[in-house]
Amino acid sequence: MLTKRIIPCLDIKDGRTVKGVNFLELRDAGDPVELAAVYANEGADELVFLDITATVEKRKTLVELVKKVAAEINIPFTVGGGISTIEDISALLNAGADKISVNSAAVKNPSIINMMAKEFGSQCIVVAIDTRYVEDVDVVHVNGGRTPTDFKTLKWAREVEDRGAGEILLTSMDHDGTKAGFACELNAKVSETVGIPVVASGGAGKMGHFVDVFQRGKADAALAASIFHYKEISIPELKMFLSQSGLPMRLSKEVVK
Repeated sequence: MLTKRIIPCLDIKDGRTVKGVNFLELRDAGDPVELAAVYANEGADELVFLDITATVEKRKTLVELVKKVAAEINIPFTVGGGISTIEDISALLNAGADKISVNSAAVKNPSIINMMAKEFGSQCIVVAIDTRYVEDVDVVHVNGGRTPTDFKTLKWAREVEDRGAGEILLTSMDHDGTKAGFACELNAKVSETVGIPVVASGGAGKMGHFVDVFQRGKADAALAASIFHYKEISIPELKMFLSQSGLPMRLSKEVVK
């Protein structure tokens, strides 16, 4: 079994880390560069940065932020938010990002996934899927979760894999920020549908939730935000707990001691 990954997520708005509930009621959670350095030192496997209110005007700001983060950490990190062109990806990868996450742009023009994968390699391309349960079906949402689409989640997951995505970042909007647990059933369905890694996002509140999403949800990685930002759970203690629960984890020397 491949090692399971723990990934803190930094939602960025106006250069600051923020966190809300069900994509609403955002509050400040700190400086993203400082938080990134802390998480890297604590043993996070990767980091995700999502510019949740990205616009073309803010693209240069995000590039500068990526440069600052890259100078502080030594683990892979993914950047997303408002990315829609090959030029956007080039700028962010050149600034130090390891992977790029696309969502709304991919739904609007699915062939962009093919182009991005061909240009940069599938290993660089993550497709983020924000999904909500609507009238007995999981529906893809875009524009920071504000706009429902005609895309059904499972079918879209299969398509993004076919088009060359190397990973899926799956966020349950119904669970986001609730701390009531991940959407394990949904994650299991997607993980069984595709052959690429699935990162579960939305709902982490206690360490047992991570065991659930790795075992029942069949996720390859789990992403969380507020529980790390507000120091409710530390990454070293979480990874030790998961290891003792029988899950394969990458443990730092400090954690092993």
